[in-house]
Amino acid sequence: MEPFFQGVNWLSDKLKIAGGICLTGMMLMTCIDVIGRFFNRPILGAIEIVGFLATLTTAFALPYTHQMDAHIGVELFVQILPEKAQKILAFLTTLTSFLLFGVVSWRMVVYADTIRQSGEVSMTLKLPEYWIIYLVAGCFLVFFCILLCDMVKLLGAFGKPADPSAEP
Repeated sequence: MEPFFQGVNWLSDKLKIAGGICLTGMMLMTCIDVIGRFFNRPILGAIEIVGFLATLTTAFALPYTHQMDAHIGVELFVQILPEKAQKILAFLTTLTSFLLFGVVSWRMVVYADTIRQSGEVSMTLKLPEYWIIYLVAGCFLVFFCILLCDMVKLLGAFGKPADPSAEP
């Protein structure tokens, strides 16, 4: 199972880099468009491109953000529960997310294929939109794999005794 974990971590790291590139592209496109507008020469489709890049930035960052446990969470109630209850709740939450993102990934691929077959394109630049949907579905699939890794780790944690050095 360790090679799978390493592969998922490697892929998540590459997606993080791609997200950073998209974020940089958004910044550059916005700056160049603003300067162009100052000289009455805006970039045609800049808003469309920035929207695509924003979508990709969010999707590319999702797996890494989850790995770093950087999502916003309200744990006030969970912290007062016993450690075993916290582990069970974490497992059930991860299982629910795992199932949800598995279905979402699958349905996004189906949706992207429908968009591809219909020939739908963006309004201004006439770019095919299906490739962005495929990329987002791929990112959700990586997230799905990360959730699988988390479930395996959580199942392994059920048999281990509580860590006495951990803070209450």
